[in-house]
Amino acid sequence: MKHIIILGDGMADWPVKSLGDKTLLQYAKTPYMDKLARMGRVGRLNTVAEGFHPGSEVANMSVLGYNLPKVYEGRGPLEAASIGVDLQPGEMAMRCNLICVEGEILKNHSSGHISTEEADVLIQYLQEKLGNDRVRFHTGVQYRHLLVIKGGNKELDCTPPHDVPLKPFRPLMVKPLVPEAQETADLINDLILKSQELLKDHPLNLKRMAEGKDPANSIWPWSPGYRPQMPTFSETFPQVKKGAVISAVDLINGIGYYAGLRRIAVEGATGLYNTNYENKVAAALEALKTDDFVYLHIEASDEAGHEGDVDLKLLTIENLDKRAVGPIYEAVKDWDEPVAIAVLPDHPTPCELRTHTADPIPFLIWYPGIEPDEVQTYDEVAACSGSYGLLKEDEFIKEFMK
Repeated sequence: MKHIIILGDGMADWPVKSLGDKTLLQYAKTPYMDKLARMGRVGRLNTVAEGFHPGSEVANMSVLGYNLPKVYEGRGPLEAASIGVDLQPGEMAMRCNLICVEGEILKNHSSGHISTEEADVLIQYLQEKLGNDRVRFHTGVQYRHLLVIKGGNKELDCTPPHDVPLKPFRPLMVKPLVPEAQETADLINDLILKSQELLKDHPLNLKRMAEGKDPANSIWPWSPGYRPQMPTFSETFPQVKKGAVISAVDLINGIGYYAGLRRIAVEGATGLYNTNYENKVAAALEALKTDDFVYLHIEASDEAGHEGDVDLKLLTIENLDKRAVGPIYEAVKDWDEPVAIAVLPDHPTPCELRTHTADPIPFLIWYPGIEPDEVQTYDEVAACSGSYGLLKEDEFIKEFMK
């Protein structure tokens, strides 16, 4: 049996008053997810290990069954792997957002969703002005980039910028968790302030402001770590001889790299509501012909949740159902070799809160011949009655892959 996980990042939510106190999954028109829930079995999953922040790296690694206390090293090393930066011993990698600061306020975490092409100009400029034998900047995708510091101490208190929209940025700058990390914290904070001086009058930002767009006028490094020691997915599940990951997000591709999954780049994949669902589905179905396992990650709902946009998030959920779950199910349901499908988010990103939470997420599993439970729809409330109950750690992936 082959296996595909369809992950709608941040898709779960809280009840919304304007939707009659329904969650977005309850309110949205999702005939295919409901059908798979009805024909399959449903449950809930804790994707955030105790003591961990509910970040996408934590949640997606949990979905794949990794023991976070043993292997977690932060986002930075995962994104380094994705963009081809081979970390050496003693090198610390950090996710480095290009953000928009307005006065003393962190306006948004994405510089108004700056394009990769524009961001590359600014990252190369910062490397020219601030890079040296110890500090390196590397271009990633859109607003998500990489800072590498030789000899950096990772014992730092860093705030993810998407957690603090419209908050004053200075109280949120990097703090050492141990005295030995003070020098690294001072270095990073100095880089933040210097980047603001360098970027405020950069021609690209002046052009963006003239066009009514947010400038990318500050860096924001966070989630530090060194190269992780992760077993591959095939080592855990020997039946998977070959696997693939499909995502527009460097972080997810980095997890895939260390998991031994090949990365499939898809034209038109953006990580936003306008991502090319059709190309992603075509790539997933093509991969399933040769691979035993495919991890199809779609970011759109998470970004809509961070923006607090209920209507946009509803659209992304309905698009996931209509343009990904449906076509994949219809394509594989009659294959000679059966295909198991799981649908789930990694974590909730409630529109009301505009950031991630550690609440359990709903999941469904369907494959030909599965004995269904009594659940009729796919959503946070219905999942509470699912036959899988509440799972944790590697219980979901073991159940799915058995």
